[in-house]
Amino acid sequence: MTTVEEFDRQAAEIGKKARKRVSRSELGQWRAEPGREDPVAILVKQNQSRVPSLVPIRMARMAVSPFTFLRGAAAVMAYDLGCQPDTGITVQLCGDAHLANFGLYGTPERNLVFDVNDFDETLPGPFEWDVKRLVASVAVAALNNGCSEHEAATAAERTARGYREGIEMMVQQDSLDIWYDRVDADQVLALIPKKKGQKKAEKTIAAAKKRTSLQAFNKLTEPDADGIPRIKSQPPLLVPISSPDEKLVKSVLAEYRRTLSDEVRVLLGRYTFVDAAVKVVGVGSVGTRCFIALLMDKESGSPLFLQVKEADISVLAAYQKPSKYQHQGHRVVAGQRLMQAASDIFLGWATGPAGVNFYWRQFRDMKGSADIEDMTHHQLANYGGLCGAVLARAHCRSGDPIAIETYIGGSDKFDKALRDFAMSYSDQTMADYRLLMAAIEDGQVPVADNPY
Repeated sequence: MTTVEEFDRQAAEIGKKARKRVSRSELGQWRAEPGREDPVAILVKQNQSRVPSLVPIRMARMAVSPFTFLRGAAAVMAYDLGCQPDTGITVQLCGDAHLANFGLYGTPERNLVFDVNDFDETLPGPFEWDVKRLVASVAVAALNNGCSEHEAATAAERTARGYREGIEMMVQQDSLDIWYDRVDADQVLALIPKKKGQKKAEKTIAAAKKRTSLQAFNKLTEPDADGIPRIKSQPPLLVPISSPDEKLVKSVLAEYRRTLSDEVRVLLGRYTFVDAAVKVVGVGSVGTRCFIALLMDKESGSPLFLQVKEADISVLAAYQKPSKYQHQGHRVVAGQRLMQAASDIFLGWATGPAGVNFYWRQFRDMKGSADIEDMTHHQLANYGGLCGAVLARAHCRSGDPIAIETYIGGSDKFDKALRDFAMSYSDQTMADYRLLMAAIEDGQVPVADNPY
C-alpha cells in the first residue's frame, strides 16, 4: 500500500519534472509565434456559428475598450497559449478566468460566496493557462483605467502572488477541507481597507442579495390582456418568443429535468412554464443562443427565472484533449460543479432544436460583480490577489496542490514571471484591439450602433 509520504513524493516529482518542461522564467515570456493567425480572423471564424443578427452587438461590445476586447477574445488567447510549451500539470480549467468572471452568488443555503462564476470554456488543461489569463486581464484593466505601466505590473504581480499563496494554503489542508473551503461575503469585506472602497463593496453585496427571480419578475415582465405575466419586449437585447411550441418546450424541459437530482426534480415539478425570451448577455457570449424562461409556483404564483444558454465546444478543445462529455452542456455543468465551492441547484443540461446543446441555471441568483472599470491600481491589486487565491482553491479541487506548489516554489520568482507575461501580453492585446478597430473602420467587421 502506498503511504502518504510516497504520494507526496510522487506529486512533488511531477512539479520538478514540470520545471524541466517549462522553467518559471520561461513561463513569463511571451512573443507571438511567426505566422501567428490574425486575431480578427479568429473572431470572425468564431462568429460563423452565432446568431447573425447578434454578431454586430458582440463586436461592438468588444470594441468599447481593450479590456472588453480581452474579455471577448478567449479564443484568441487560447490559440496563443496553445502555441506555447506548458507545464503539463493538469487541473480543471475555467478556460476564461479574466477578472470579470469572478463574483458573488448565492449558495443553495442562500449565503453569498465569492468564486469563479463562468464556465463556458471549462476543460482540463495546464494550470498556468487560467493564471495567465487572469494576470493579463489585471494588467489590461489597469492600463485601461489610466494606471501607469509600473502600477499595472504591480497589480499583476500581486494577483500571481495571491494564487501562489492560495496554493500554499491549500497544501496545508486535507482533501475534504479543500472541498469545503469557500470565501463568503464577510471575508471579502474584511480584505478591503475601510477607507478605500468598503462602502462600495457593501453596496455591491446588498445589491447582490436583491438580485433574485422576484426582482427580475418586477423588472422584466408585464401582464397581458388576461392578466398573465409576460416577458417585456426590449429588442434586440430582450425578445420574447412568440407562441412557443408547447410540445417542444415540454420535451426540452423533460430532458433538462432528467439531469437534475431527484429532490431538485421534485422542486422543479412545483413550477409551471409561463414564458420565454431571447436574452443577450455578456461580451464573449453574445451571439450564442441564450434564453430566459419564466416559471411560476403552481400554488403561490412566485416566479422562478432560469437561464438557458448555448454550450459550444470549448475554445481550449483544439489544444487539449477533447472533453469526455459528448454533450457540451454536460461539460459546462460538470466543470462548474468541480471548480466551485458551492453550485446552483438548478444546474442542468438539455438539447434544443436542431441539436443545439444548452445548459440551464438560475437567472440572477443573487449575483454581484465588482466595477472593474473604476478601480485604482491598489484596488485592482487587492481584487486580483483575491481572485488568484480563489482560483488556486478551484484548481486544487481537481489538481494536485503539492505538484503545483513544487513547481511554483516558495519565492516570488513565479509572481515576477507571471507579471512579465501579463505586461507582454497586455501589449499584444492592445495591438490586437487596434487591429479590430481598423477592421471596423474599414467596414470589414460590422458593429451595432447601440450594443447595450
